[in-house]
Amino acid sequence: MNLKKRNQVAFLILLIFLLFAINYSFLDNFLKGIFFSREKAVVERVVDGDTVIVNKNESVRLLGINTPEKGEFYFAEAKRFLEELIVNANRSIEMEKGKEDKDLYKRLLRYVYINRENANLKLVENGFANFYFPSGKDRYYKTFQEAWQECVESNKNLCEKSADKCADCIELKQFDSKKEIIILHNKCSFDCSLNGWNIKDEGRKKFIFSGFNLPAGREVIIKVGKGTNNETNLYWQGETYVWTQTGDTMFLRDKEGKLVLWKNY
Repeated sequence: MNLKKRNQVAFLILLIFLLFAINYSFLDNFLKGIFFSREKAVVERVVDGDTVIVNKNESVRLLGINTPEKGEFYFAEAKRFLEELIVNANRSIEMEKGKEDKDLYKRLLRYVYINRENANLKLVENGFANFYFPSGKDRYYKTFQEAWQECVESNKNLCEKSADKCADCIELKQFDSKKEIIILHNKCSFDCSLNGWNIKDEGRKKFIFSGFNLPAGREVIIKVGKGTNNETNLYWQGETYVWTQTGDTMFLRDKEGKLVLWKNY
């Protein structure tokens, strides 16, 4: 290799190093753009926090996240947050395919990039979505999980800690995803009303406590399947399964939608 060629190689290495040192996020997205092909699209409208319509009326479901449904806390805020990101980019986005091309509803499954930033990830970082990987963990799973953890530590929006006096009383005694069993224990010396509280997976499945009171020092078992509710056993009626074997997360929230505890596997 002649001197001129060596100098060019050295300059290129130095340039990459400087980009890495100055703006890792930019370099990271740049390299992913090279190795993982992206397609450009124009957003026609935003359906909700994790679904958009692009080009000729084609529906796109954002990968790695799940945002609140209509009628749930932070539905409007999540939708507005995504709308603002898209409008600020003149509705121009880039899309990156995941493990699967489409879901059961024929929606494209994509990571969406707006101004070179992962919009899916930003929704998690700002507490407008939880991480969600129903088809199994991919190369972004750890990044999204860490973003959720940081969101919980920052205590904002969907990550905000419950202020209910019983939030510190209720502890997760057991979470068996294979047997579909959750056991909650009231460690305080007073009874706790869980009326309106809910248990949710990463997706849409939700168990809502109705008129339920957990006495001091007692436990409640929540099972998936058929059964008769009583004071110590509650059943996730109408579901054949809740917890996916490829990995999932259990979220317990109070009646105001604030986070009590969460556990993933």
